[in-house]
Amino acid sequence: MILQVWLLAGLGLLILVCAGDALVKGAVNLSLRVGIPALIVSLTIVAFGTSAPELLISIKAVLDDVPGIALGNVVGSNTANVLLVLGLPALLATMHTSECDTRTSYKQMIAATVLFIILAFRGVFDWIAAVVLLLALAVMLYTAARDARAHRNGEQACATDVEEDLEGVDPDMPGWKIGLYLALGLIGLPAGASLLVDNATIIAREFGVSDTVIGLTLVAVGTSLPELATTVAAALRRQADVALGNVIGSNMFNLLAIIGIASLVGPIRVDPEFLRFDLWVMLASSLILVPFVFMGWNITRFWGIALTALYVAYLYVILAF
Repeated sequence: MILQVWLLAGLGLLILVCAGDALVKGAVNLSLRVGIPALIVSLTIVAFGTSAPELLISIKAVLDDVPGIALGNVVGSNTANVLLVLGLPALLATMHTSECDTRTSYKQMIAATVLFIILAFRGVFDWIAAVVLLLALAVMLYTAARDARAHRNGEQACATDVEEDLEGVDPDMPGWKIGLYLALGLIGLPAGASLLVDNATIIAREFGVSDTVIGLTLVAVGTSLPELATTVAAALRRQADVALGNVIGSNMFNLLAIIGIASLVGPIRVDPEFLRFDLWVMLASSLILVPFVFMGWNITRFWGIALTALYVAYLYVILAF
């Protein structure tokens, strides 16, 4: 019986990853087809698309009254995005982050993290917190659009506004195929989320661990797989800006959009353990990026080992205690 539950949870995760990828491909090609600039697509649609599994899981968790999975999914994903999603690819190839400028986006991510922690100390993410988070998201999107316009006017010297930099772009993709990708994404995401959340909850009860721990581990790592795949590909192509930008953008969307939208569906209670430990680990992991963003350090194999080891240590602590 328990093997079947694990297999169903794995199937739900697989459906989520494939559906998220299909949604990104469909949305990117549709957006470029209707004339939306590639840079805006990369900063918004791609970031939101890779966070779609987290959104559907959080909404499902709220509806099923397992808030630990909803909150643990986001907090755990953000920690995994920095330590694991940047750490593992660095084992394969050095990421030359000194060659790109992500300072503005990074400062926005830290601000979003601090805002999220402050709201968490209210004890619940309700409609008030949702409004605050979504307003912050609107500011972030406005800034992204403003920077995109500046880029097109030649005010920035970063060559990211090129369609070929976007994952899944196919200028010759027929309209029916775009529609198929969108349909697969929109149908697969809720189906995968339902499978994963329902069976992850059973696993938590079976092993006597909280839904919070399951959210921070199994669900968080699983929903970080799209970011991991994108970052590995970017590292191998020596596109450090894409790798780092993907993590920063995804983390901001997780904090502001995912919990912001899920909090409108229903209140998300904050487990005291988040306030004592997990939120601070998330903030500390984000601050680890300071030397790479501001001091021109590259993410070498040494740092890949260090980041991955830190994540393994984090998993050990939350599973053992």
